[in-house]
Amino acid sequence: MKKLTCYFLLIGSLIIWSCGEKSKKETKAKKPNIVFIMSDDHAYQAISAYDDRLINTPNIDRIAKEGMLFTNATVTNSICAPSRAVILTGKHSHLNGKIDNISPFDTTNVTFPQLLQKAGYQTAMFGKLHFGNNPKGFDEFKILPGQGDYYNPKFITATGDTTVTGYVTDIITDLAIDWFDNRRDTEKPFMLMYLHKAPHRTWMPAERHYKEFTQKTFPLPETLFDDYVTRETTAGPAEMNLLKHMQLSYDLKLTDSVAKQLDIKNWNTIGNRIGRLNPEQRTAWDAVYDPINEDFAKRFPDMNDSTLMVWKYQRYMQDYLGTIAAVDENVGRLLDYMDENDLSENTLVVYTSDQGFYLGEHGWFDKRFMYNESFKTPLLIKWPHVITPGTTEEEMVQNLDFAQTFLEVAGVTAPDDMQGESLTPLLKGEKEKWNRDGVYYHYYEYPAEHAVKRHYGIANKEYKLIHFYYDVDVWELYDRAKDPNEINNVYNNPEYADVVAEMKVKLEEMRKKYKDTDALNDQFIQRYKDKGIIKE
Repeated sequence: MKKLTCYFLLIGSLIIWSCGEKSKKETKAKKPNIVFIMSDDHAYQAISAYDDRLINTPNIDRIAKEGMLFTNATVTNSICAPSRAVILTGKHSHLNGKIDNISPFDTTNVTFPQLLQKAGYQTAMFGKLHFGNNPKGFDEFKILPGQGDYYNPKFITATGDTTVTGYVTDIITDLAIDWFDNRRDTEKPFMLMYLHKAPHRTWMPAERHYKEFTQKTFPLPETLFDDYVTRETTAGPAEMNLLKHMQLSYDLKLTDSVAKQLDIKNWNTIGNRIGRLNPEQRTAWDAVYDPINEDFAKRFPDMNDSTLMVWKYQRYMQDYLGTIAAVDENVGRLLDYMDENDLSENTLVVYTSDQGFYLGEHGWFDKRFMYNESFKTPLLIKWPHVITPGTTEEEMVQNLDFAQTFLEVAGVTAPDDMQGESLTPLLKGEKEKWNRDGVYYHYYEYPAEHAVKRHYGIANKEYKLIHFYYDVDVWELYDRAKDPNEINNVYNNPEYADVVAEMKVKLEEMRKKYKDTDALNDQFIQRYKDKGIIKE
């Protein structure tokens, strides 16, 4: 009888132990999954959830319809690699060390993927990181080297490099879905970084979008012919004007033969980019772009600055928005896959860009400035059963906040040196727990490409104060409500004297909070001198 009793006790213990283990796995699996989708240089103006005048993006919009659209999301430093470093580390550029696209990323930085991986998350990254060949904290990665290519791109993996035939946006999605299908551990929560190259310069669409977008005409921005009258020493010298600095071949796909025919100087060829096309792909390309070349050759002799500017703008928009069409399609592919495979219900999905971008506003392309179009970035988040669908959030948030948000969602304590704030109160509708009233910005890459001067500043919902320094000492103030296009610097307007004084106090408080100093400015300038970028 004793033996029988012991037997049943043993069986009972095994059942309890087994149930306990199963319960642990179920509890572990209930941690929210995270899918972080980021494009490169995707202007909020080119997402129809924000503005439908340029393009319709139903799949990206779907994230907002099922979740939350942020209308005051900004970056801390509007340039590719530094933005990514801020996102990974949760620290401003002056602390993580990645101030520009030139300096290497300090791999001693602790990143949120490392912390999630340590906490039991399965992690993967596919697409464009921009820096580093072996990103820390990932169970699997396949990333583009540097900027990468649109056609038949090369990828870096943990085991070696490989080239994949096809269009980069489609391929990155294929990689993510293949990982879901074949290597996802169903007993672990996951964090996927799904990172598109598009729509980064040189804006090369998928073949299926050539004909449609090259035949479109787009509305002109209000400030296309901005004369920078109140910003002569700051905005004026920037080298990103469509007329003066956008290149006819490299950017707008004119051939070398047309350049020679028209005797166009300062030529930078697109040949090395389209040289990646195989014969079949090149035939499809030539069928659409050769007639554009022929038409331009006929028009060019009669063009003046105004008509050439408009022509460049339209060509720019055709290719830029053509690349976004493929991004939207592929975001839809991933969202559909998640819905069809029961992955959506417990997954937080983020769509953002590494910064904003100028789509002809102020006559510009590119980014870098603290002015609105490059400072503001798209941010759409869905989290079923947490975020109320169709919510719009106007609070000031930054890419600085992603790391702490993801860590809190995963139940992981963020390191004390992270500087952002978790967005979870806003996601849960608990706005009373959010007390930020302004954000900080600092840009360093000067002298360099596009000649945007070093500057730092503070923005709240009402005003923006910017200090340009190094080879100038200029202050600018913008009334964001009265002057949303930021064409009138009112810093020296007596009516704004009290606002200037108040914003300067807030700026100094914020610099102290984030541990940014003039001494650090001097240190980073000296770094440029040591590298010979600045000639003494």
